[in-house]
Amino acid sequence: MDFARLRSDEVAPEKGAARLAAMLRGARDAVVFTGAGISTESGIPDFRSPGGIWTQMAPIDFRDFVSSPEMRKEAWRRRFAMEEMFARARPNPGHAAIAALVARGIVSHVITQNIDNLHQVSGVPADQVIELHGNSRYAKCLDCGERVELEPIRLHFEAEGEPPDCAACGGLLKTATISFGQAMPEAEMERAERAARACDFFLVLGSSLVVYPAAGFPPLAKRNGARLAIVNREPTDQDGIADLVLHDEIGPVLSRAVGLMDSDF
Repeated sequence: MDFARLRSDEVAPEKGAARLAAMLRGARDAVVFTGAGISTESGIPDFRSPGGIWTQMAPIDFRDFVSSPEMRKEAWRRRFAMEEMFARARPNPGHAAIAALVARGIVSHVITQNIDNLHQVSGVPADQVIELHGNSRYAKCLDCGERVELEPIRLHFEAEGEPPDCAACGGLLKTATISFGQAMPEAEMERAERAARACDFFLVLGSSLVVYPAAGFPPLAKRNGARLAIVNREPTDQDGIADLVLHDEIGPVLSRAVGLMDSDF
């Protein structure tokens, strides 16, 4: 099939889904890269967009978290205030379609900028999810790396008005997310780079592709010979290098593409 570069305004939505299905069907090792756009379809607001969480309250810098007990209290207060939102969020059809592609062996890795754990809940094995910005569903000790579940931290915080220290070493506990001013996780970045270099199809879903170094992975894959497709509601700066661009909702278009993969079209 001819994979000439296409834009969503050049082709009917059903034809765009069919073209995406053909690209997936022809892939030997596909990598999916997800951003906030897939999570907003599950009811989790975009942190960065106008009207998003960070326009309502400034993010807490990692250095302030480490140096200030008051900032640590505020960080945990915010996290527990958002618990209901995270708890009620469920994987949407886009997550389910990705999980189906992983189960079929078409997608080897899911690289995500999201922190909501929804790929794992949808059925993608945890060892195939590469979380560039961490995970909000548990905490880690900044000193020894011990994983700590949130519920005992919440109970201590509500009883004492401050978070507990790490039971293993007495260090600071923080949600296992990457904050402003905090170094990107080396192991995950290395895994993502290897996956981007090795794949033959790189599919971006719901990322504006403006946050680096994460946004460097699609062009890296492209330079190493992979086809590149982008599905995002708004244009991105990388649309010009993509083989397929669909400005559409992720769940409907990806679900349709997966459904068409076994069809003759």
